[in-house]
Amino acid sequence: MRSYPDGFVSVEEAASAVAGYLPHRSRPDDINGLAKNLRLGFDGRYRWHWDPALISDDRQVNDKFDTKRYERAALAIDAPILLVRGRMSDVVSKAGAQAFLETVPSAEYVDVQEAGHMIAGDRNDAFTAAVISFLKRKLS
Repeated sequence: MRSYPDGFVSVEEAASAVAGYLPHRSRPDDINGLAKNLRLGFDGRYRWHWDPALISDDRQVNDKFDTKRYERAALAIDAPILLVRGRMSDVVSKAGAQAFLETVPSAEYVDVQEAGHMIAGDRNDAFTAAVISFLKRKLS
């Protein structure tokens, strides 16, 4: 996700970039859904709709990432929590998932095989099954 800091000329160019770093996923015929993950800048270029500073190598930015604040926030959640992780994720590691589960032991966890960080895109069937199963247990 650190690639292409200057964004993309088009949604098509973004789709080509995604295909390059997700070779395990077949490229969809219709890329219009990808546009939901992009924002059009004032310069006419498309960029991902998240803040790239969150995974920056810039120590000043990462030093501002207050882990304890996020832990307190997670502990304050008064709702059932399901962590669904793609086993091939390059964003949420197995150790990171374990750390979250140690912080919030009431959370449930599903590790989806053959899925990267975009689980619903890689394995929508497994993602949906995990969420439906979780909701059925929690809402019954």
